[in-house]
Formats: sequence, structure tokens, C-alpha cells
Amino acid sequence: MKKTDLIKAQLRRTIRRDLWLTLGPAIVLIGIAFAVTFYFVKPAPPKTLVIATPQDEGGFRFYARKYEAILARDGIKLEVRPTKGSVTSIELLADENSGVDVAFVQSGTVSAEKAASVVSLGSLSYVPLWVFYRGEPMEDVRALRGRRISVGPEESGTRSLALTMLKANKVDEAPTQLISLGREESIEQLKQEKLDAVFLVSPAESPAIQKLAAVPGIHVLSFARAEAYTRRFTYLTRHVLPRGVFDLAADVPSQDVTVLAPTANLVAKDTLHPALAYLLLRAASEVHGSAGMLDKTGEFPAPLETGFPLSSEARRYYESGVPLLQRYLPFWAANLVDRLWVMLVPIIAVVVPLFRAVPALFLWRVRSRIVRWYARLKEIELQLDENPDRETLGDMLRRLDEAEREVNRIPMPLSYSENLYYFREHIDVVRRRLLRRLADAPASLEHEAQAVG
Repeated sequence: MKKTDLIKAQLRRTIRRDLWLTLGPAIVLIGIAFAVTFYFVKPAPPKTLVIATPQDEGGFRFYARKYEAILARDGIKLEVRPTKGSVTSIELLADENSGVDVAFVQSGTVSAEKAASVVSLGSLSYVPLWVFYRGEPMEDVRALRGRRISVGPEESGTRSLALTMLKANKVDEAPTQLISLGREESIEQLKQEKLDAVFLVSPAESPAIQKLAAVPGIHVLSFARAEAYTRRFTYLTRHVLPRGVFDLAADVPSQDVTVLAPTANLVAKDTLHPALAYLLLRAASEVHGSAGMLDKTGEFPAPLETGFPLSSEARRYYESGVPLLQRYLPFWAANLVDRLWVMLVPIIAVVVPLFRAVPALFLWRVRSRIVRWYARLKEIELQLDENPDRETLGDMLRRLDEAEREVNRIPMPLSYSENLYYFREHIDVVRRRLLRRLADAPASLEHEAQAVG
């Protein structure tokens, strides 16, 4: 192999070594930065969402079908899991192994202490408490003492609210008969005079409620002390149902009716993915934003009292609206960008500085092979200032030539070869000084001899 080929091979090996010694630590730092960042990157939201829906409360089955269609537009499958009532729905939501993510529930059903991991996404609508009864007109549930009353199915929100009302008035004990029946069966037995009263929780728009209000001999209880109930139970609100609102032609109801209404609420596990929380809130605005018999346009969804703490996503939604990305991008794209923006942190904090530092470090390694020879060059210059004799000057000249030969053998990339030429120029400067000193040395000796004579 030719000498030039050997030199080229050595040059390639040296450059590769310098590159690895320079880039290696940088690659390790970048890897560590991205690994730490990935730890904080939010996972992608699941494609399936499970919602617990009470079957005989608040029109929740109707709402669930609407939510299912809206979420399907963004590629999210809503799986509806029927439950016996709001109590069961909360229990499923509080159970980590149930698989339920969100639920429709009635306010005032379960205290937050019994479901610490449940948060509220907001109230969806007013769902009045209806007390239908037979007999003489009455103004309050106190008049139901000793009657046969259907309070709703076990574990339902209707039953929970009915028992709360009856217990507050001390009407829940004998001789009052409390019977647990479903909505349809309760209505049928009331019509057949097998019951004296039924408690129902259902929207004012419900056809079943409007039909029952028109049955002769059946009355709707108008709460004369509604304001007192709202002060005692903060999850209830007072509403007045105007005369004739159900049927103007038949004048149903025949007088203004004051009702008490809990709210229908959307609650979730506190581990619900933030992107899905915002998607559900957008669906809630679409489904519940219009006006109803008791609701005003844009009144719902709203951060009303539900008995559960409001989630951080819901709080931001009610304060600022939809996140910026979801306003202008499809759901999947907004979620992707929201997850990956965190990756800018290592790029800005680590990659950009290293992008500038690595070339400088590589240059320093290349130049360091030449820089150490400047110490030899400086040593020779200092000796020149000590007025050395001719023999010492000759030795200095040989050392200078040796340094030049060694530096010429240093492998150097072409883009950095100017450093070699700068060093050789400096060597020439010192060499010229040495040669002038050698040329002047004999003359100096003769001058000294004349001075001695």
C-alpha cells in the first residue's frame, strides 16, 4: 500500500473517532431528554367509552343515543351500559374494575364521600320531581301520611329523592306504605287506583308525564313550600310550570304548578382522558344547549351543584370554551398535536444548544492536536530571549524542524487544514528569528574579542 493511501486511511480512522467522541455524548443526552419527555406525554385516548345509563330516570336513554351518534363522528364508540338507577351508576363508576368511564346521574343521589374518585363534568338539564296523586287537592307531601306510595325502583335516583322528601316530613314510617315499582308499573297502578301517589323524576317534555297529567282524577302536586326545600337541599331548584303548558286546548295543567327539580348530570372517573372529557362536553353543549319547558337556550351544560367536585377540564371548558386546537382541527389531529407539543421541550432545551455546541467541540478536538505543539514553539521563543550560544541555537533549530515534521503527520480533515498552515506560518516566523540569530552570532563573538583586547 502506498504511503498516501496509509495517510488517507489513518485520516479516516481519526475523523471517525473524533466524530464518535463528539457525537456520542450528544446522542446520549438527546436520548435521555426524549425518554424523560415521553414519560410525561399523555397516552392516546381510548376508542371506546362506556357510559352507565339509568333506564327509568331523567330521559337518560334518549340522551345516550344522541351522545352515541355525536361521538361516532369523531371515531369514538360509546357503549351504553343500562343500570337500575343513579345509585348503581355511581357505584359502577367508583369501582375501578367495572369498566365504566362516565355516567348519567341525578343530583343528590349519592354523597361525594362515598365516591371519592368521581368528578362532575356538569349539569345537563332540570329534571323535575313529579308527585301524582288521587284524592283531595294537597299542597305538600305531608298530606301523604298513611297513603300507598310508589317511590321508584331500588337503587334509583327517584327512590333516593322520594325517601329524602318523605323522611324530612316524617312521612316515611307506618302507616305510610312505601312501594318500590318501576315507572310504567307505577303509572298503571295509579290509574287503576291501586296506589294513592307516585313519585317520578322525568323531563317536563316526557309524553308519559303529559299524558298522566291529563287523566281525570289524577292531580300534580304543587309544592307550596318549594323555597324551603331548595334551602334545605341545595341540589334542588324551584320552577313554575305555567297553566296549560302541556295542552293549551284542554288546559292541562288547569293551574300553575310549582315543582322541585334536581339536575341531570354527567359524571366521570377522575382518570378520564382529558381529550374525551372535552369531547363529551362538546356533545353536551350540542344536545342540551337548546331551550325546553324549564331550560333556557344556552343555559346547559352548566357547572351547577351536583354533589361531586367539578373536573379541571370542565372548569376550563366553562371558563374558556373549547381548547384552541379542537376549534380548528379534527378531534384526532387536535389530540395528536396536543400530545406531541411536549416533544418541543427536548428539542428547544437540548437539541438546539447541542446543534451549536457539537461543531465547536469537534473543532476543539481537531485543533487540540496542533495547540499542544504551540507549547514547544513558545518554549523555543523564550530561549531566544536568553541570548543562547551558537550550539544552542542549532539545537533549537533542529527541535523546530522536528516539530514541523510531527505536525505535518497529524491527520487533519480538509475543512480544518488551515490550522496546519497557520501553525507552519508561525514556525517560519520563529525559524527566521533563529536564522538571523545564527547569522549574527560570529559577528557578535568578534566584537566581544576586540572589546577584551
